[in-house]
Amino acid sequence: MEIYLVRHTTPNIEKGICYGQSDLGITDTFDSEVIKIHNQIPVHKISKIFCSPLQRCKILAETFNIPIVYDNRLKELDFGDWELKAWNDIHPSELNPWMEDFVNVQVPNGESYVTLQKRILEFYNSLEHTAEDSIMIVAHAGPIRALLAYIQQIELKDSFDIKINYGDVMKI
Repeated sequence: MEIYLVRHTTPNIEKGICYGQSDLGITDTFDSEVIKIHNQIPVHKISKIFCSPLQRCKILAETFNIPIVYDNRLKELDFGDWELKAWNDIHPSELNPWMEDFVNVQVPNGESYVTLQKRILEFYNSLEHTAEDSIMIVAHAGPIRALLAYIQQIELKDSFDIKINYGDVMKI
């Protein structure tokens, strides 16, 4: 099975703001980003798209005219109390423990990276497929990185060495 992992395009939010599961829109660079994404994917081979239900993924997935299955397990990390706060406004007493062990420490009223990886692996292991199938997964950097870390046998703590830019396409 071929799987095309696609990170959403640039979200409409200023730099320095913590967002994960906040439902953000897209920027005016969307059209040019979409062209680059479409040029990297053999659309005629894709039978189904699995997609985060957040609009920055949903809007992209809908440009393909392929059946879409929305799945909450593909959402970005839940940053809980930190959602839409400036990183600089998060008190060091909350931020520092997480920064020291972002893999295991749960964000206040959110989740840990381990929890995110568990849900993305639950999704991945639930995929029913044949060798001839080609699917696309439209998601966020966190779930994509956690899945690639599992597949490539990289420790979660080292997974941020996997660079994933907006609009990146990876084939596995």
